[in-house]
Amino acid sequence: MESLKKERPTAEITVPMIAARANVTPSTIYRRWGGVAPLLADVAVRQFQADALPPDSGNWRQDLSTWLEQFVDEMGSGPGRDLLREALALGNTERAGQCTECILSTLNSIIARGVEQGASPPDSQRLLDQVVAPVIYRILFTPKSPDIAYATGLLDECLAQAVRKTA
Repeated sequence: MESLKKERPTAEITVPMIAARANVTPSTIYRRWGGVAPLLADVAVRQFQADALPPDSGNWRQDLSTWLEQFVDEMGSGPGRDLLREALALGNTERAGQCTECILSTLNSIIARGVEQGASPPDSQRLLDQVVAPVIYRILFTPKSPDIAYATGLLDECLAQAVRKTA
């Protein structure tokens, strides 16, 4: 699939092309996915799920910042934007929910590191709402992807609010 996407625009990819690359009959793909869009959405979600947790540096804030920088770099790139659009292309929330669960799982892992280190990090939903969601919005709906400074500013503000709430 990736090689096809490198060779031609996604809109030009057909089920017979995918089937030929996968060495299966087109009917196999039609039975499983029904067409190109659902297949591309599933591939996008799988790629999203492969998002790696940064190594434990011993500093949960640094780990969170590292993850966010990687997220902005990957999702803000041309292929990353395409991946997000493909995951959302079917107009239902199932795949979007799967992507959200991937993000929350990663955030929860980093938050658990913070708790183990004696910190009181904000919960994953707050990070999703105040940091990740605005980044994704800008990736999808603005002509220029957000930069690391923008994302880091959101993170700094979210963490500062969490400190004020616990103080």
